[in-house]
Amino acid sequence: MAIFIFSLLCLFAGIAIGFLARWIYAKSKLTSVEQKAQRISEDAVSKAEAEAREIILETRDKLLKEQQQQDREARERRFELQKSERRLLQKEENLEHRQQELERIKQQLGEREGAISLKEKENEDQAQKLGQELERVASMTQEEAKNLIIEQMKREAERDGQVYVNKIEQEAQVQADKVARDIIVTSIQRLATEVSGETTTASVSLPSDEMKGRIIGREGRNIRTLETLTGVDIIIDDTPEAVVISCFDPVRKEIARVALERLVQDGRIHPARIEEMVNKVSKEVGRIIVDEGEKVVFDLGFHNMGPELIRALGRLYFRTSYGQNVLLHSKEVAILAGMIASEVGADAEIAKRGGLLHDIGKGAETESDANHAELGAELVKRLGEDPRVVNCVLAHHNDTEPACIEAIIVQIADAISAARPGARRESLDNYIKRLESLENIAKSFDGVDNAFAIQAGRELRIMVNSEKVSDEDAKKIAVGIAERIEAELRYPGKIKVTIIRETRVTEYAR
Repeated sequence: MAIFIFSLLCLFAGIAIGFLARWIYAKSKLTSVEQKAQRISEDAVSKAEAEAREIILETRDKLLKEQQQQDREARERRFELQKSERRLLQKEENLEHRQQELERIKQQLGEREGAISLKEKENEDQAQKLGQELERVASMTQEEAKNLIIEQMKREAERDGQVYVNKIEQEAQVQADKVARDIIVTSIQRLATEVSGETTTASVSLPSDEMKGRIIGREGRNIRTLETLTGVDIIIDDTPEAVVISCFDPVRKEIARVALERLVQDGRIHPARIEEMVNKVSKEVGRIIVDEGEKVVFDLGFHNMGPELIRALGRLYFRTSYGQNVLLHSKEVAILAGMIASEVGADAEIAKRGGLLHDIGKGAETESDANHAELGAELVKRLGEDPRVVNCVLAHHNDTEPACIEAIIVQIADAISAARPGARRESLDNYIKRLESLENIAKSFDGVDNAFAIQAGRELRIMVNSEKVSDEDAKKIAVGIAERIEAELRYPGKIKVTIIRETRVTEYAR
């Protein structure tokens, strides 16, 4: 029992000692934390005071800088204000000086005006006295004398004016003729198209006369089929190894010619084959017609030409007139008309279009008895062409009076294209012979190295040997060639003879 009590007492004593030790430890720990907190607080206070001092210093520096900046700006503003004030004062002084100057000038003008008024009054008095004296001497009033002088001056002015007008008219006529010649000659020189077109043949060569019988066929069925399908007349006469195709329509004649040539080459000639070949050739010729028409329209820069006009133009490809291809002739006329219209200030587009379409009636597909100008005018009018173009077509052979300047230009261009050297009234062989004659005449002179007929025979360009021919000799040669051409050849217009004399030095580096 005593041991138990002693154990309890020891237990209580241990518990008490533990609580006491724990209390002492906690108290010491609390004291340490308080001290640490106090140190942290003191450090924070000191740091905050230091930061506050730094902020105060920075703020003070900023304020000082701003104050200095404001002072500097204020000084600059005061300086600018002082400059402006000085300028204003200077302007005021200048205005005062100018005002004083104006006052002085006004005063001088007033004095001069008074002097002038006085002088005018004196002049009027003197003129009145002089007029009275003249009236007394001439025995007529001043009004009568003035009317007499005016009438005399009027007669003299009318006479001088009439003389001047007559002189201007004469000079204008001479100048107009010269300008017209220059425009036409320049247009001809600028023209660069085919020189001449050969006529399309209307005969077909045969390998032998035996082929004629095959063309005729049994009881003439082959030739009748060919004539019926193409609308031509095939003439088989005594001409050896050839047949002749006759037709007023050049397109049908071309279809018959090509079809017959291919049948002869193929050797199979019977009605079915003839029909097949004619249909095939007709389509090919139709494509050629469209292609040729579109080519000319494209070359001339027309982009609004209808298909019917293009076909009518293409048909002209197979048409000739006095040995000149009508389509090429129409193209030439369009180019010439456009150039002349540009020179004289007319509508070049209308002139070109009228020139291209002036012979369109020759390609129109109609059985009418009207001439080609009337047919062409009716066609272009129906297809909505400009009335000036219609007049160009109708008036190019004077079937009606030209109603615009473009129609007259088309007439001129048509005449130039038809009458230029090599265009008509001579065959291709004769044309070439004439050019060769020009060159041979030039080559027959001593010292001539070479000669070239250019510009469709309108110019003869000659190269001479510079060592054998001097400048004076070149002039003599040119005169001699021109005289021989005049004496020996017949030609329209005039031919320009140009002598070229140059020195060439050639050396080789080896």
